[in-house]
Amino acid sequence: MNHLEQLVSEWYEYRGYFVRRNVWVGKRIDGGWECELDVVAFHPEKKHLVQIEPSLDSYSWEKREQRYRKKFEAGRKYIPQLFAGIDLPDHIDQIALFGLGSRAKHPTLAGGHVWLMSDLLAEITKVLRPLRVERAAVSEQYPLLRTIQFMCQHEGILFGR
Repeated sequence: MNHLEQLVSEWYEYRGYFVRRNVWVGKRIDGGWECELDVVAFHPEKKHLVQIEPSLDSYSWEKREQRYRKKFEAGRKYIPQLFAGIDLPDHIDQIALFGLGSRAKHPTLAGGHVWLMSDLLAEITKVLRPLRVERAAVSEQYPLLRTIQFMCQHEGILFGR
């Protein structure tokens, strides 16, 4: 799991989602799997089901469209089986998360939303910035989120503010 997958997983789990990571789906008769789903999360109270496919690639949008179409189709087909016995919503929120790129011309991709690393970091810091470490430390089970919390608390020193 790369750091972007780890960060997304921590963020959703921190917010109360049940998270599945790096799940191979579509077992083939002659061996192997159809696809790997990077992060799938379900919030039982909100009844929100989401598939996040993070990437640090610098592929063309055409290549990304091909790759993500396969992942999102596999998600719609196999995600309900990952949470067998749980009443899931019919809709899966599918997100292509990129470390590089712009969504100015590509707000969607393969039927899912395009989200950038800056969007994820903005959402995380909005929640963590007001939480002082000495009173409301992020649990050590979320090391990346905890690091971001410390950075928010010390941003004046770090960034000369």
